[in-house]
Amino acid sequence: MKVLKYVAAGLMACTLFFHGAGGQFASAQTGEDPTIRIGIVPSVGSLTIGGQGAFELIDKYTSEVLFTGMDEEVFVELGSAATVQSHYRLQVAFTTSQAYVDDWLRRAHAEGYPTYTEDYNGGWRLYLGEFPADASFTVRTAFKEEVVAKGLAASDAFWKVVTIAEGETQLKVTKNGEEKETAHPVQLVASSGFVKINGQTYRGLAEVGFNSSGTLVGINQLSVEQYLYGVVPRELPPVPYGEVEAQKAQAIAARTYALSNLGKRSADGYDLLPTTSDQVYGGYSAEHPISNEAVDETKGIVATYEGKLITAVYHSTSGGFTANNDDVWTSDATPYLRAKHVAQKGNDLKYVPALDIYKNSDEGESLREVKMGDFEADWSKYYRWHFEWTAEEISEIVGSYFNTEVGQVLEINVTERSSSGRAAEIEFVTENGTFYEYKDRIRWALQYINANGAPAVLLSTLFIIEPIKDEETEETIGYKVDGGGWGHGVGMSQVGAVGMAEKGYTYDVILKHFYTGIDLETRY
Repeated sequence: MKVLKYVAAGLMACTLFFHGAGGQFASAQTGEDPTIRIGIVPSVGSLTIGGQGAFELIDKYTSEVLFTGMDEEVFVELGSAATVQSHYRLQVAFTTSQAYVDDWLRRAHAEGYPTYTEDYNGGWRLYLGEFPADASFTVRTAFKEEVVAKGLAASDAFWKVVTIAEGETQLKVTKNGEEKETAHPVQLVASSGFVKINGQTYRGLAEVGFNSSGTLVGINQLSVEQYLYGVVPRELPPVPYGEVEAQKAQAIAARTYALSNLGKRSADGYDLLPTTSDQVYGGYSAEHPISNEAVDETKGIVATYEGKLITAVYHSTSGGFTANNDDVWTSDATPYLRAKHVAQKGNDLKYVPALDIYKNSDEGESLREVKMGDFEADWSKYYRWHFEWTAEEISEIVGSYFNTEVGQVLEINVTERSSSGRAAEIEFVTENGTFYEYKDRIRWALQYINANGAPAVLLSTLFIIEPIKDEETEETIGYKVDGGGWGHGVGMSQVGAVGMAEKGYTYDVILKHFYTGIDLETRY
């Protein structure tokens, strides 16, 4: 009997559904592959940059050399003419409709509320309110309830600390007590090819400029292939997931995402963030020989569908069956993002957890137990999981999500499931009303209590939920959930790719299994 090998910790649990078309490739830094810009430090008032070996710090626009140095760092901050302010603001919406923005601003200003709009990804983020950083949760909650009641925000609005700079923006650079100012971004280039941003080492060059809020942004500019050296080991750690063919599949998926999203965050001066909002990027310190080999051996290879770069979404663990993209997100069906069985037994829908199976039935099929040759079962502790709530805990979870007092939660029903068995609609019947949530947002509505005693997003929507009954009174005293997988479930299962590689499948077979009907092309 094979025992559990490794834990799926470290994999990206929730890669978002990626927006953005495959635009033109940027000019190549090395002459071979495109350049990409990563917003390492997206919004700060000051930071440090430096270089290994000899370096020059230059004005990006005039090419004037401001400083030279050797194995040291310089301090960059906003000039004296600019003031930086940070406030709690309630993010109420994202929209691409100018008419919606104009109407919302009119209504908000009529009520006398401070507003703030932020350019983002071809649209606008809308914010209400302006509270100091020490404003209490109680005060902010009262404000949120007030604006929700007035129709200016929805219950899923959330608080965010927004930092903006006011006044004339200047950069002040300090090295060994000497100060220089410029109105332009600055770039640091080292002869070794290695730079530092806030003490962390990266390949390529370092840049400090201004984001759309007028604060500073620390950017790492490098070739896409060098960027992938720092992405692949963070998305699929070579220890313990050292199967080279799985690493290659991850490299191609990450490359495809990077190239299809160049310019995604151009309003802030860079292409991508180094977080799960895009792809996790750890720079030079994250690199590993196995993942570097996977990047090198797949150089320039991308996944396409009908000649266009695909939306290469992926997740940690499917739980045995991936999902259609339209089952998880509010989007049209994408031909290459179709549900697939992650097992050697093939695409047998018999093993999908519909409404009335995968309990401890006479056939012995249990969501916690069944493996049936699954590629993930021996690689991920998240293949199957179990959580419980007390009556008080579930009331708090549901009430907090829907921003109201719900009283006792009388029933929780999964009223609709997708073809992959994932919950598509959930119903919370409470003393104070019935509430619904849909598709992947269900994970946020039904948060579990983690080991630290804090609410956390449910691992997936592949689950069965049942009441816990008092044995004597038959009263509902809580709820229990049996589930499988970690993440949204669309596209490539990372541990599924590892399991396939272990069984001898090559990276092209792996990718074409998870992304239906795709081609692999070498773009450079």
